Amino acid sequence: MKWYELMISTTEQAIEMITNFLHEMDADGVSIEESGTLNKQRDTSLGQWYETPLNDIPEGQAIIKGYFAEGTDMADLEKAVRPRIDQLREFGIDPGDYRITTVIVDEEDWATAWKQYFKPIQVSPRLTIKPTWEEYEPSSGEEIIELDPGMAFGTGTHPTTALCLRTLESVIRGGEEIIDVGTGSGILAIGAVRLGAKRVLALDLDPVAVSSAAENVKLNHLEPDIQVQLSDLLGVLQGGDSAGSSPAVNVSLPVDLVVANILAEIILLFVEDVYQALKPGGIYIASGIFKNKEDVVEAGLEQAGFIITDRQRDQDWIAFVARKPQEPGRL
Repeated sequence: MKWYELMISTTEQAIEMITNFLHEMDADGVSIEESGTLNKQRDTSLGQWYETPLNDIPEGQAIIKGYFAEGTDMADLEKAVRPRIDQLREFGIDPGDYRITTVIVDEEDWATAWKQYFKPIQVSPRLTIKPTWEEYEPSSGEEIIELDPGMAFGTGTHPTTALCLRTLESVIRGGEEIIDVGTGSGILAIGAVRLGAKRVLALDLDPVAVSSAAENVKLNHLEPDIQVQLSDLLGVLQGGDSAGSSPAVNVSLPVDLVVANILAEIILLFVEDVYQALKPGGIYIASGIFKNKEDVVEAGLEQAGFIITDRQRDQDWIAFVARKPQEPGRL
């Protein structure tokens, strides 16, 4: 079978949003290749090692490839995606002098080739992400997240995902009830349970993400602990999902912890809903924040009543740890 490959050369900063655009346009698969330069600062604190770079992509740049079935009107698709990429600048995300090209490829060329680049990766002292097709023997005390990302976000290789998992590890003490907003592949929900959380409600508004997350929960045999639901946080607070129904949820509101690895602008849209969803003393981990949005997110969290207790960084990305006061109006 032949497929159209839509290749977008852009910046690493724009990866997550452009990838999301391609999924929303019904891409049957998306691959991402980042700079392989040796000049990039790399974290070796957990014993990671890095091979000689296999590409000549300039530092800070990336190539995103979306795959579409034969018969897709690629001219219309390109016409639709360009203004969405241009609009990213309004949100402080610079896609650079991006280029879009289209070629036809055989299915074998993309369906499995990308897997050679996704290897087991230790993202924190306790958590290692292992793709389902790789053999790996964990060491004592090492928790494994089995993952087949399919078409959804979150393999742990992007700084925001790894950062969020490390932040969860620093916060979870065991027995928490958690809501994961914008779950993507389900990686944060799975990681939270592996770290000792009691139950997680994983939410997403993308049906593809919900399907992928549910499959990954099943791969990790965590169906009793993680519920994946097509909904946003407000829908849960109001007792309904995106379809207006009211399915039973597996957590008791308010919860101990809310985690969201989403763009800063989206985080600010529902910060008051998060405050409402948390117990007094509850924790909000807000990740996916690029450095140029740090101040505005800090102000938004504090305006909603949160107390910022920590912030962690990975490259140019920030994760906030914010606490809801024990009593309203009291620090």
